[in-house]
Amino acid sequence: MAKLFSFLHSRKPAPAPAPTAPPTISSSTATVRIGLGQLLVEGGEPHRNLERAAQMIADAAHQGCDLILLPETLDFGWTHPSALDEAQPIPGVFSDLLCQEALRNNIMVCAGLTERLNGRTYNAAILISAQGEILTKYHKINLLTVEQPFYAVGQTLNVVDTPLGKIGVNVCADNYIDGLSIGHTLARMGAEFIIAPASWTVDYSITEENDPYKEKWIRPFSILARLYNVAVLSTTSVGYIVGGPYEGKKSIGCSLAVDASGVRAQGSFNEFASQLIVTDIPRPVRPEQGTAISDMLRRKGYRFDELPA
Repeated sequence: MAKLFSFLHSRKPAPAPAPTAPPTISSSTATVRIGLGQLLVEGGEPHRNLERAAQMIADAAHQGCDLILLPETLDFGWTHPSALDEAQPIPGVFSDLLCQEALRNNIMVCAGLTERLNGRTYNAAILISAQGEILTKYHKINLLTVEQPFYAVGQTLNVVDTPLGKIGVNVCADNYIDGLSIGHTLARMGAEFIIAPASWTVDYSITEENDPYKEKWIRPFSILARLYNVAVLSTTSVGYIVGGPYEGKKSIGCSLAVDASGVRAQGSFNEFASQLIVTDIPRPVRPEQGTAISDMLRRKGYRFDELPA
Protein backbone atom coordinates (compact mmCIF):
# COMPACT_ATOMS: atom_id res chain seq x y z
CA MET A 1 0.00 0.00 0.00
CA ALA A 2 2.82 2.37 0.85
CA LYS A 3 4.27 1.88 -2.62
CA LEU A 4 1.00 2.93 -4.26
CA PHE A 5 0.50 5.98 -2.01
CA SER A 6 4.10 7.05 -2.62
CA PHE A 7 3.47 6.94 -6.34
CA LEU A 8 0.20 8.86 -6.09
CA HIS A 9 1.62 11.66 -3.94
CA SER A 10 4.89 12.07 -5.82
CA ARG A 11 3.49 11.94 -9.33
CA LYS A 12 4.06 14.91 -11.60
CA PRO A 13 1.48 15.69 -14.29
CA ALA A 14 2.21 13.53 -17.31
CA PRO A 15 2.20 15.13 -20.75
CA ALA A 16 -0.23 13.79 -23.30
CA PRO A 17 1.33 10.80 -25.08
CA ALA A 18 3.00 11.57 -28.39
CA PRO A 19 1.48 9.93 -31.46
CA THR A 20 3.03 6.55 -32.15
CA ALA A 21 3.02 4.25 -35.14
CA PRO A 22 0.38 1.48 -35.05
CA PRO A 23 1.69 -1.75 -33.49
CA THR A 24 2.82 -4.50 -35.78
CA ILE A 25 0.10 -7.11 -36.15
CA SER A 26 1.25 -10.70 -35.95
CA SER A 27 -0.77 -12.80 -38.37
CA SER A 28 0.77 -15.88 -36.74
CA THR A 29 -1.07 -15.35 -33.45
CA ALA A 30 -3.29 -18.43 -33.40
CA THR A 31 -4.42 -18.35 -29.76
CA VAL A 32 -4.70 -15.50 -27.29
CA ARG A 33 -4.48 -16.17 -23.55
CA ILE A 34 -6.77 -13.77 -21.71
CA GLY A 35 -7.20 -13.32 -17.98
CA LEU A 36 -10.61 -12.32 -16.67
CA GLY A 37 -9.67 -10.41 -13.52
CA GLN A 38 -12.80 -10.80 -11.39
CA LEU A 39 -11.86 -8.21 -8.79
CA LEU A 40 -13.22 -7.06 -5.45
CA VAL A 41 -14.15 -3.38 -5.94
CA GLU A 42 -14.95 -1.31 -2.83
CA GLY A 43 -17.07 1.79 -3.33
CA GLY A 44 -15.14 5.01 -2.77
CA GLU A 45 -11.81 3.24 -2.15
CA PRO A 46 -9.68 3.81 -5.28
CA HIS A 47 -6.33 3.22 -3.59
CA ARG A 48 -7.27 -0.22 -2.25
CA ASN A 49 -8.98 -1.14 -5.54
CA LEU A 50 -5.95 -0.16 -7.62
CA GLU A 51 -3.64 -2.06 -5.29
CA ARG A 52 -5.67 -5.21 -5.92
CA ALA A 53 -5.77 -4.49 -9.66
CA ALA A 54 -1.97 -4.23 -9.73
CA GLN A 55 -1.67 -7.61 -8.02
CA MET A 56 -4.17 -9.17 -10.42
CA ILE A 57 -2.17 -7.85 -13.40
CA ALA A 58 1.00 -9.43 -12.01
CA ASP A 59 -0.83 -12.73 -11.41
CA ALA A 60 -2.12 -12.77 -14.99
CA ALA A 61 1.35 -12.13 -16.37
CA HIS A 62 2.74 -14.92 -14.18
CA GLN A 63 0.19 -17.29 -15.73
CA GLY A 64 1.27 -16.35 -19.24
CA CYS A 65 -1.68 -14.14 -20.20
CA ASP A 66 -1.32 -11.87 -23.21
CA LEU A 67 -4.09 -9.59 -21.93
CA ILE A 68 -5.98 -9.06 -18.69
CA LEU A 69 -9.50 -7.64 -18.62
CA LEU A 70 -10.51 -5.86 -15.39
CA PRO A 71 -13.94 -4.62 -14.20
CA GLU A 72 -15.96 -1.47 -14.83
CA THR A 73 -15.21 1.70 -12.79
CA LEU A 74 -12.71 -0.22 -10.69
CA ASP A 75 -11.40 2.99 -9.13
CA PHE A 76 -14.45 4.30 -7.24
CA GLY A 77 -16.98 1.57 -7.94
CA TRP A 78 -20.06 1.84 -10.13
CA THR A 79 -22.28 4.88 -9.30
CA HIS A 80 -20.39 5.68 -6.11
CA PRO A 81 -21.06 9.39 -5.34
CA SER A 82 -17.39 10.15 -4.57
CA ALA A 83 -16.56 9.78 -8.27
CA LEU A 84 -18.47 12.98 -9.06
CA ASP A 85 -15.92 15.00 -7.10
CA GLU A 86 -12.80 12.84 -7.25
CA ALA A 87 -12.71 11.31 -10.75
CA GLN A 88 -9.37 11.80 -12.50
CA PRO A 89 -8.52 12.68 -16.11
CA ILE A 90 -7.12 10.09 -18.51
CA PRO A 91 -4.12 10.18 -18.78
CA GLY A 92 -3.99 10.82 -15.04
CA VAL A 93 -3.03 9.34 -11.70
CA PHE A 94 -5.03 6.13 -11.92
CA SER A 95 -4.50 5.37 -15.60
CA ASP A 96 -0.77 6.06 -15.18
CA LEU A 97 -0.59 3.41 -12.49
CA LEU A 98 -2.24 0.83 -14.73
CA CYS A 99 0.11 1.79 -17.58
CA GLN A 100 3.08 1.26 -15.27
CA GLU A 101 1.81 -2.19 -14.32
CA ALA A 102 1.23 -3.15 -17.96
CA LEU A 103 4.80 -2.15 -18.80
CA ARG A 104 6.31 -3.77 -15.71
CA ASN A 105 4.56 -7.07 -16.42
CA ASN A 106 4.73 -6.94 -20.24
CA ILE A 107 0.99 -7.55 -20.61
CA MET A 108 -1.90 -5.75 -22.28
CA VAL A 109 -4.48 -4.37 -19.84
CA CYS A 110 -8.10 -3.34 -20.37
CA ALA A 111 -9.73 -1.68 -17.38
CA GLY A 112 -12.77 0.39 -16.45
CA LEU A 113 -12.13 3.76 -14.79
CA THR A 114 -14.10 6.90 -14.05
CA GLU A 115 -12.92 9.91 -16.09
CA ARG A 116 -13.36 13.62 -15.51
CA LEU A 117 -13.21 15.42 -18.85
CA ASN A 118 -14.33 18.93 -19.83
CA GLY A 119 -16.50 19.29 -16.75
CA ARG A 120 -18.23 15.94 -17.21
CA THR A 121 -17.77 12.52 -15.64
CA TYR A 122 -17.66 9.42 -17.84
CA ASN A 123 -17.83 5.68 -17.30
CA ALA A 124 -14.64 4.95 -19.23
CA ALA A 125 -12.60 1.97 -20.37
CA ILE A 126 -9.02 2.02 -21.59
CA LEU A 127 -6.92 -0.51 -23.48
CA ILE A 128 -3.21 -0.37 -22.64
CA SER A 129 -0.40 -1.97 -24.65
CA ALA A 130 2.28 -4.17 -23.10
CA GLN A 131 4.56 -1.15 -23.57
CA GLY A 132 2.39 0.87 -21.19
CA GLU A 133 0.71 3.09 -23.81
CA ILE A 134 -3.02 3.82 -23.95
CA LEU A 135 -4.18 2.45 -27.31
CA THR A 136 -7.80 3.55 -27.06
CA LYS A 137 -10.27 5.08 -24.60
CA TYR A 138 -14.01 4.48 -24.65
CA HIS A 139 -16.98 6.08 -22.85
CA LYS A 140 -20.02 3.89 -22.09
CA ILE A 141 -22.98 4.62 -24.36
CA ASN A 142 -25.87 2.41 -23.15
CA LEU A 143 -26.13 3.97 -19.69
CA LEU A 144 -28.76 2.60 -17.33
CA THR A 145 -31.27 5.21 -16.20
CA VAL A 146 -30.01 4.88 -12.63
CA GLU A 147 -26.44 5.78 -13.63
CA GLN A 148 -27.25 8.77 -15.84
CA PRO A 149 -26.94 11.27 -12.93
CA PHE A 150 -23.34 10.06 -12.55
CA TYR A 151 -22.02 9.69 -16.10
CA ALA A 152 -22.37 11.44 -19.46
CA VAL A 153 -23.19 9.39 -22.57
CA GLY A 154 -20.23 8.38 -24.74
CA GLN A 155 -20.11 9.44 -28.37
CA THR A 156 -17.42 7.33 -30.07
CA LEU A 157 -16.61 3.73 -30.96
CA ASN A 158 -13.22 2.44 -31.98
CA VAL A 159 -11.46 -0.78 -32.98
CA VAL A 160 -7.68 -0.92 -32.67
CA ASP A 161 -5.08 -3.11 -34.36
CA THR A 162 -2.88 -4.91 -31.82
CA PRO A 163 -0.38 -7.78 -31.96
CA LEU A 164 -3.17 -9.99 -30.60
CA GLY A 165 -5.73 -9.01 -33.23
CA LYS A 166 -8.32 -6.32 -33.80
CA ILE A 167 -9.89 -5.34 -30.47
CA GLY A 168 -13.07 -3.35 -29.82
CA VAL A 169 -13.90 -2.08 -26.33
CA ASN A 170 -17.27 -1.34 -24.76
CA VAL A 171 -18.69 -1.47 -21.22
CA CYS A 172 -21.22 -3.72 -19.42
CA ALA A 173 -24.78 -2.78 -20.51
CA ASP A 174 -23.51 -1.91 -24.00
CA ASN A 175 -23.93 -5.68 -24.43
CA TYR A 176 -27.56 -5.85 -23.33
CA ILE A 177 -29.90 -7.11 -26.04
CA ASP A 178 -31.30 -3.57 -26.34
CA GLY A 179 -27.77 -2.17 -26.77
CA LEU A 180 -26.51 -4.84 -29.11
CA SER A 181 -26.26 -2.40 -32.01
CA ILE A 182 -23.03 -1.25 -30.31
CA GLY A 183 -21.54 -4.73 -30.62
CA HIS A 184 -22.86 -5.05 -34.18
CA THR A 185 -21.02 -1.84 -35.05
CA LEU A 186 -17.75 -2.96 -33.47
CA ALA A 187 -18.02 -6.22 -35.43
CA ARG A 188 -18.70 -4.22 -38.62
CA MET A 189 -15.56 -2.23 -37.86
CA GLY A 190 -13.56 -5.46 -37.97
CA ALA A 191 -13.26 -6.41 -34.30
CA GLU A 192 -12.08 -9.96 -33.69
CA PHE A 193 -12.38 -9.52 -29.93
CA ILE A 194 -15.01 -7.39 -28.16
CA ILE A 195 -13.97 -6.88 -24.55
CA ALA A 196 -16.07 -5.22 -21.87
CA PRO A 197 -15.29 -4.20 -18.29
CA ALA A 198 -18.51 -4.73 -16.28
CA SER A 199 -20.14 -4.57 -12.86
CA TRP A 200 -23.02 -7.04 -12.91
CA THR A 201 -25.27 -6.47 -9.94
CA VAL A 202 -28.21 -8.28 -8.35
CA ASP A 203 -30.37 -7.91 -5.26
CA TYR A 204 -28.72 -9.18 -2.07
CA SER A 205 -31.12 -12.14 -1.92
CA ILE A 206 -30.20 -13.58 -5.34
CA THR A 207 -28.12 -16.77 -5.21
CA GLU A 208 -26.53 -19.07 -7.75
CA GLU A 209 -29.63 -21.28 -7.75
CA ASN A 210 -31.68 -18.49 -9.40
CA ASP A 211 -28.89 -17.02 -11.49
CA PRO A 212 -30.53 -14.39 -13.77
CA TYR A 213 -27.55 -13.98 -16.09
CA LYS A 214 -27.72 -17.02 -18.32
CA GLU A 215 -30.29 -15.40 -20.61
CA LYS A 216 -29.19 -11.83 -19.92
CA TRP A 217 -25.54 -12.26 -20.93
CA ILE A 218 -24.85 -15.56 -22.65
CA ARG A 219 -27.57 -14.95 -25.23
CA PRO A 220 -26.43 -11.53 -26.52
CA PHE A 221 -22.77 -12.55 -26.42
CA SER A 222 -23.64 -15.67 -28.43
CA ILE A 223 -25.62 -13.70 -31.01
CA LEU A 224 -22.59 -11.54 -31.82
CA ALA A 225 -20.14 -14.43 -31.64
CA ARG A 226 -22.08 -16.65 -34.04
CA LEU A 227 -23.16 -13.98 -36.49
CA TYR A 228 -19.73 -12.43 -36.96
CA ASN A 229 -17.27 -15.04 -35.65
CA VAL A 230 -16.00 -12.73 -32.90
CA ALA A 231 -14.99 -13.51 -29.33
CA VAL A 232 -16.91 -11.51 -26.71
CA LEU A 233 -15.48 -11.26 -23.19
CA SER A 234 -16.56 -9.40 -20.08
CA THR A 235 -15.08 -9.22 -16.59
CA THR A 236 -17.18 -8.10 -13.65
CA SER A 237 -16.45 -7.00 -10.12
CA VAL A 238 -17.48 -8.73 -6.92
CA GLY A 239 -18.51 -7.40 -3.51
CA TYR A 240 -21.36 -5.56 -1.82
CA ILE A 241 -22.22 -2.10 -3.10
CA VAL A 242 -21.95 0.79 -0.67
CA GLY A 243 -23.09 4.31 -1.53
CA GLY A 244 -25.22 5.41 -4.46
CA PRO A 245 -28.59 4.20 -5.75
CA TYR A 246 -27.70 0.48 -5.63
CA GLU A 247 -26.43 0.44 -2.05
CA GLY A 248 -27.05 -2.97 -0.47
CA LYS A 249 -27.03 -4.86 -3.76
CA LYS A 250 -24.07 -6.99 -4.74
CA SER A 251 -21.76 -7.64 -7.67
CA ILE A 252 -21.57 -11.37 -8.14
CA GLY A 253 -18.94 -12.23 -10.71
CA CYS A 254 -19.90 -14.60 -13.55
CA SER A 255 -17.23 -13.07 -15.81
CA LEU A 256 -17.76 -14.54 -19.25
CA ALA A 257 -15.93 -15.47 -22.45
CA VAL A 258 -17.94 -16.60 -25.49
CA ASP A 259 -16.94 -17.29 -29.08
CA ALA A 260 -18.65 -18.96 -32.03
CA SER A 261 -18.09 -22.39 -30.46
CA GLY A 262 -19.92 -21.45 -27.24
CA VAL A 263 -18.97 -20.49 -23.69
CA ARG A 264 -15.19 -20.68 -23.30
CA ALA A 265 -14.94 -19.61 -19.67
CA GLN A 266 -17.10 -18.32 -16.84
CA GLY A 267 -16.29 -17.00 -13.38
CA SER A 268 -17.93 -18.11 -10.17
CA PHE A 269 -21.33 -16.66 -9.19
CA ASN A 270 -20.44 -15.30 -5.77
CA GLU A 271 -20.04 -11.85 -4.26
CA PHE A 272 -16.85 -13.08 -2.56
CA ALA A 273 -15.32 -14.80 -5.60
CA SER A 274 -12.38 -12.53 -6.37
CA GLN A 275 -10.46 -14.68 -8.84
CA LEU A 276 -8.47 -14.75 -12.06
CA ILE A 277 -10.04 -16.90 -14.78
CA VAL A 278 -7.57 -17.75 -17.54
CA THR A 279 -8.85 -18.80 -20.96
CA ASP A 280 -7.19 -19.52 -24.30
CA ILE A 281 -9.23 -18.10 -27.17
CA PRO A 282 -8.43 -18.98 -30.80
CA ARG A 283 -8.00 -15.77 -32.75
CA PRO A 284 -11.14 -15.45 -34.91
CA VAL A 285 -10.69 -15.44 -38.67
CA ARG A 286 -12.74 -12.59 -40.16
CA PRO A 287 -12.03 -12.13 -43.89
CA GLU A 288 -15.30 -10.29 -44.72
CA GLN A 289 -15.39 -6.50 -44.82
CA GLY A 290 -18.05 -3.93 -45.70
CA THR A 291 -20.92 -5.27 -47.77
CA ALA A 292 -19.35 -8.75 -47.73
CA ILE A 293 -20.37 -8.83 -44.05
CA SER A 294 -23.95 -8.08 -45.12
CA ASP A 295 -23.84 -10.95 -47.59
CA MET A 296 -22.55 -13.27 -44.87
CA LEU A 297 -25.33 -12.20 -42.49
CA ARG A 298 -27.99 -12.81 -45.16
CA ARG A 299 -26.65 -16.32 -45.70
CA LYS A 300 -27.08 -16.89 -41.98
CA GLY A 301 -30.71 -15.71 -42.14
CA TYR A 302 -30.22 -12.32 -40.51
CA ARG A 303 -32.94 -9.80 -41.47
CA PHE A 304 -32.18 -6.11 -41.91
CA ASP A 305 -35.63 -4.88 -42.86
CA GLU A 306 -38.05 -6.04 -40.17
CA LEU A 307 -39.99 -3.68 -37.95
CA PRO A 308 -41.07 -4.81 -34.47
CA ALA A 309 -44.40 -6.65 -34.42
